[in-house]
Amino acid sequence: MEYKLFTDYITLQALLKKAGLIQSGGAVKLFLEETTVLFNGQIEKRRGKKIRVGDVVTIPQDNITITIAEPDEAEKIKYEKEQEEKKRVADLVKTLNQKNKRRQKNTHKAANKKATSANSDKPVRFPGM
Repeated sequence: MEYKLFTDYITLQALLKKAGLIQSGGAVKLFLEETTVLFNGQIEKRRGKKIRVGDVVTIPQDNITITIAEPDEAEKIKYEKEQEEKKRVADLVKTLNQKNKRRQKNTHKAANKKATSANSDKPVRFPGM
């Protein structure tokens, strides 16, 4: 299996998760305790081990070899566009959430103002009168 690395490095934990070998980050400790993982031919037990282009991760008992490769120029451009779109959407959602939060505060203040002004306009009533 070949994994294209678009950043400087990826941790062993993230690589195992992206490769579908573990379901969550919490499962990596148990996975590394029970499974032999070789990093460039050496046994590796550190989940935070930084893996870079050219490195090879092997899991002998499952007959899996993951080679870290550098993406070509077209893949890099596509990745950059995807990252820009993710950022644009995240910024849009953040802006909408802030506007929605302000709107809720303003309607809440207006409702409180109406409630207090409505109560102050009426004369005080005592029971039995």
